[in-house]
Amino acid sequence: MSVKPLPAIAENTFEFETIPLVKATGFREYDARWLFGKEINLLGIQALGLGLGTYIHERGVAPKLVTGHDYRSYSINIKNALILGLVQAGIEVIDIGLCLSPIAYFAQFDLDAPCVAMVTASHNDNGWTGVKMGAQAPLTFGPEEMTRLKDIVLGGLGVERPGGSLKQVDGVQQRYMDDVASKLKLKRKLKVVCACGNGTAGAFAPQVLRAMGAEVIEMDCNLDSTFPKYNPNPEDHEMLHEMAKAVKEHGADLALGFDGDGDRCGVVDNTGQEIFADKIGLMLARDLSGIYPNATFVVDVKSTGLYATDEVLKANGATTVYWKTGHSYIKRKTAELKALAGFEKSGHFFLANPIGRGYDDGLVAAEAILSMMDRNPDKTLSQLKDALPQAFTSLTMSPHCADELKYEVLERIVKEYEALGAAGGEILGRKIKEVITVNGARVHLEDGSWVLVRASSNKPELVVVVESLRSEDDMRDLFRKEVKPRLAAYPEIGSYNQEI
Repeated sequence: MSVKPLPAIAENTFEFETIPLVKATGFREYDARWLFGKEINLLGIQALGLGLGTYIHERGVAPKLVTGHDYRSYSINIKNALILGLVQAGIEVIDIGLCLSPIAYFAQFDLDAPCVAMVTASHNDNGWTGVKMGAQAPLTFGPEEMTRLKDIVLGGLGVERPGGSLKQVDGVQQRYMDDVASKLKLKRKLKVVCACGNGTAGAFAPQVLRAMGAEVIEMDCNLDSTFPKYNPNPEDHEMLHEMAKAVKEHGADLALGFDGDGDRCGVVDNTGQEIFADKIGLMLARDLSGIYPNATFVVDVKSTGLYATDEVLKANGATTVYWKTGHSYIKRKTAELKALAGFEKSGHFFLANPIGRGYDDGLVAAEAILSMMDRNPDKTLSQLKDALPQAFTSLTMSPHCADELKYEVLERIVKEYEALGAAGGEILGRKIKEVITVNGARVHLEDGSWVLVRASSNKPELVVVVESLRSEDDMRDLFRKEVKPRLAAYPEIGSYNQEI
């Protein structure tokens, strides 16, 4: 099956229904996402399945794969097209039905299947679709695997083989929920707002939190694939604002928000203040390093610089490694270093043995947060947060930049910052101490503040984060007086999804 990439899309309906269409830019660094109908069609999805199955055989992995789908109205049809291609490629496919991404990852262990292909576009707008793939639990594909898969699919190199099959398996979802809930029985009374943004997590998260012993206030937990209020993305201000309102209205101890496929968790404390995931990660690292001395933690380059200086972590012998942003990168590095946990600022938490299995799971993260609070019965979540050293970190801001252009544009920005640093340059009166280029440009200033510009791995955007150790006003100035005007000089960069 050969693939005809865009822009040769659908000169007429007949062509659209008879030729596989796959846009090359849909193959991201660690998963695949397309606008369904505009960038990929069902025959293109089938070609993706054939290519993935071919790659699994090429890897020499047992050809046994778990698949599932999120609640978007078109996801089941996309999954069925993917299954058709996988079966053509000689893969034994186990379909577990509607689920979260971490349930699909759990099923790899539960059903002894080395491979996974979860159909989800996570928190992307409606119209998007995608697949999260892996061939070695708990890891998912990284750039090398995605590049090879892209070459197979776009090159029409998929190979049909005998032996493919499809089996539908029930009960995995309940076993997953029982497994997560079994790790905690709260001794402390906690009232928890469970926010799901009408995404798939609404079918699972409230049950799990109640089984742990929490009093649960449901917020937008009914499944609605139109996402009538906002996208289920606990990193976006709109969802965080509604979570804060619910905490105040109900006098809750905290709010836990889950994204569209349940692999991320966002947190609002008892005062209605959001706590960014890197700060929650630091709170968890402090708590866990006291239980597991000399632990290693992996954090992404968007995360606070406090991990490197925190006195509690130092006293507990903890080591922190900063690494590339992206769930596949942090997951892989956590496994490579046998770290206790990995934390990503977008809300992915990778809790490894003995806490979890090493994959990103919003509900396992919720369990870890509630366990931390249970071990500190005399402290509110805001008090635990206030015990951290002070740092003022921005929201993640994302100016539009086309997929075809963003990496080349970023390369120019990185070179600009490198040249500024090499020349002994300053930002808002502070000398540049270091420019870390492992993932875009993270520019460290002499007082510990920093700015970051990188490319989004799954959307046509750049990513901007700034942190000040001085004040919230200074944090805003780092964006408004440094990053925003610098990026405004690039005509390829468009408007921001949100600004501080």
